[in-house]
Amino acid sequence: MSQSELAFIERLRALATHPAARGLNDDAAVLGDLVITHDSIAEGVHFLKDDPPASVGWKLVTVNLSDLAAKGATPVAALMSMTLAGADWNEAFLGGVAAACEAYGLALIGGDTISLPLDAPRVFGLTAIGRSEAEPPSRAGGKPGDALWLVGNIGDGVAGLMALTGDPRCEGPLVEAYRRPVPQLAAGRAIAPHAHAMMDVSDGLLLDLMRLMRASGCAATIDLDAIPLSRAFIADHGQARATRLFAATGGDDYALLAALPADFDPVLSLSLPSGTILARIGSLTDGGVLTLHDADGEVPLPEHLGYEHRHA
Repeated sequence: MSQSELAFIERLRALATHPAARGLNDDAAVLGDLVITHDSIAEGVHFLKDDPPASVGWKLVTVNLSDLAAKGATPVAALMSMTLAGADWNEAFLGGVAAACEAYGLALIGGDTISLPLDAPRVFGLTAIGRSEAEPPSRAGGKPGDALWLVGNIGDGVAGLMALTGDPRCEGPLVEAYRRPVPQLAAGRAIAPHAHAMMDVSDGLLLDLMRLMRASGCAATIDLDAIPLSRAFIADHGQARATRLFAATGGDDYALLAALPADFDPVLSLSLPSGTILARIGSLTDGGVLTLHDADGEVPLPEHLGYEHRHA
């Protein structure tokens, strides 16, 4: 019998009873003014065997920083666990780690190295530590009537993965989005003080929204037509209903989803970094059901909402 990620986390809640764990309902732990998160990336799941090692190093750092962004935290330090490979691969990987750490002011302060059998998939982990000046927003603070805002495009990551699966030599902005995500740190810091709830979107918008709904005890309604798609995504895939559902369930986006008071418009009220993509995509409501619609009416909820880890 398979065990899903959700079922395993339910079991872990019996162990993670410290208040810092936030009931394992959040992107990160909060210990005093420190925000602490840990994400792993695995070959064949989060990156491809033939991906440039520098991009793998960059991705390891930035997917963790995306969790800090969801809490409005400033990066401080990190611990890394690394699977050793060949010397050239290791050096290029560390170059990507160094570039990301330099770009976002993250100090690498320790970690661990291991070796695996020759043909075993590479697995890397990073614990990122940030600092927040105010209480970080959790997933659990959303209220009926809140507006749901999305920071960043949706769909580029999974479209880049699809392109590489078809042609490992493929290049372009969608491949770049898959290999080198950009954490929304500055926007997260600006929005966090005003958010009732906020989280990182990495496993698929609809699946992650369901997690926010579950933690907040709310329902939600989403306008698929309002979900922001990049020009590169539209050029390759269009923007029909099926395409938008593909984008909303694909994962690897590293966007932010925020529940804000209905009368608060972050576009008008906040000083955000130039080029920030911000869109109001729906609202939280009473109940526990997710509903979708577009210009043509109600949209049936797809069976697949996003990527969930599962072991046979």
